[in-house]
Amino acid sequence: MIIALAQLNYHIGNFERNTTAITSAIQEAKNKGADIVVFAELAIGGYPAKDLLRSPAFLDGCENSLAEIASQCQGIACIIGAPVRNTSGKGKPLYNAALFIVDGKVQQVVHKGLLPDYDVFDEYRYFQPADDFKCITYKGRKVALTICEDLWNIAVPKLYQRSPMDVLKEENPDLIINIAASPFSYNQLRERMEVLQTHAQQANVPLLYLNQIGAHADIIFDGRSIAMDASGELVDMMASFEEQLNYYELGNRTVSAWHGPVTVLPPLDTPLIHQALLLGIRDYFAKSGFKKAVVGLSGGIDSAVVAALACEALGAENVMAVLMPSVYSSDHSVTDALDLVRNAGCRHEIIPIQPMAGEFEQSLGTAFDGLLPDVTEENIQARIRGTLLMSFSNKLGYILLNTSNKSEAAVGYGTLYGDMAGALGVIGDVYKTQVYHLASYINREREIIPQHTIVKPPSAELRPGQKDSDSLPDYELLDSVLFQYIENEKSALQIIALGFEETLVHRVLNMVDRAEFKRFQSPPILRVSSKAFGAGRAMPLVARYPA
Repeated sequence: MIIALAQLNYHIGNFERNTTAITSAIQEAKNKGADIVVFAELAIGGYPAKDLLRSPAFLDGCENSLAEIASQCQGIACIIGAPVRNTSGKGKPLYNAALFIVDGKVQQVVHKGLLPDYDVFDEYRYFQPADDFKCITYKGRKVALTICEDLWNIAVPKLYQRSPMDVLKEENPDLIINIAASPFSYNQLRERMEVLQTHAQQANVPLLYLNQIGAHADIIFDGRSIAMDASGELVDMMASFEEQLNYYELGNRTVSAWHGPVTVLPPLDTPLIHQALLLGIRDYFAKSGFKKAVVGLSGGIDSAVVAALACEALGAENVMAVLMPSVYSSDHSVTDALDLVRNAGCRHEIIPIQPMAGEFEQSLGTAFDGLLPDVTEENIQARIRGTLLMSFSNKLGYILLNTSNKSEAAVGYGTLYGDMAGALGVIGDVYKTQVYHLASYINREREIIPQHTIVKPPSAELRPGQKDSDSLPDYELLDSVLFQYIENEKSALQIIALGFEETLVHRVLNMVDRAEFKRFQSPPILRVSSKAFGAGRAMPLVARYPA
């Protein structure tokens, strides 16, 4: 039996585009002699559709697309994910389903049993979990068809005491197929592989895992679909962040790739993050109908990395860099920014902000008489820059890309309505130490980001001689504490027990907790880690946090 895995990029609610891509893949797979072509979880309609799943018009669109797709399945079978109405009158109104289509008709519907409601997932809001599981049979082969989380009881046993596979493997299947919408994080592949290996070994059958690719503002899907033999050994891994249609031949408890043996080397974190961010930018613009971006370019490393990524993702001709020096900006900050503009090839404008800052100081002079300058005057400069950047966005239709990194976002080292402005946070899930790795990777073939930008001490340049280290711990130390608190969700006492200094830990965690109101007003962030700010870290705005 020949099985085609279609690793595609879907657009939520764009039924015409999704249906065209799916039917084209069906025809191509049919022409190549495939018996079954497989598509991802909730491919019809796109994932995550969120409250569009409550819209009758959206569900009608899914059903109309399904009818068109089914009509193309003549001489080839198809497995595809879609929302299906729950007509029982009990429970939630929908099922997250995998549809098995043969001869133009849906022959069997498999409902998802394990519905995630942690991190970025909220499937219990929309779907009714299944409680009945059966294999599908086609051309004498029995397939244990599962949907994404249905295999993850091994990784999150506290949430799931049972697994659909516990039932399905009793039928002695010949193959496991898992269709997924599994978001990317740079450190997740090992866990994903362990989950799949365990199920292949326990059932003693080959396993095909199909993930989708694409970005939907904050959530990015990496693909990296997998073929695995009955011993849990990797047979093939499809490309990361790229559409592909690959073919696999199912033998007697064996599976082989048509394109021959493949050596898959575990990719390094930085190249993966780079790929994810490029796809995140491209898809945000393409799927939203935007073309051009504006970036505030300070001469610092964060804005340099964002500008370089934008130029690579969108084309330098579609990026406008705006330099807004103040009286505190050093000469090298301006020259560094101009060097990047020349290296990257984007357009630029220079608008000094000192005249505007002077007007603010004069206008507020009477009200602030007798009060010494403080962070107020620093923030005025940042807000002037934010206003100028949004003016470019309004007048010229450019989309403002935010340049705040995860370290700054974590501790509130940013100005609301100033440098926190923007439609998309490009590096808001990238720690400062990772930003430096990204900069070096961007420069791997030629210098795009000036070397001086990479090696100089970071500074907001909002007061004389200002350095980030005046307000924050060393970034290597800060990021280590933040990682334990945010990604690993450890308490202060647990972090201190790891060897971190007590005063430092309490200081950092207090900054994180106090900045929640700022992050609540931040732009959506491209998620590249296992725990990003936004939907995946839902914290109360007004609370007394544990010590």
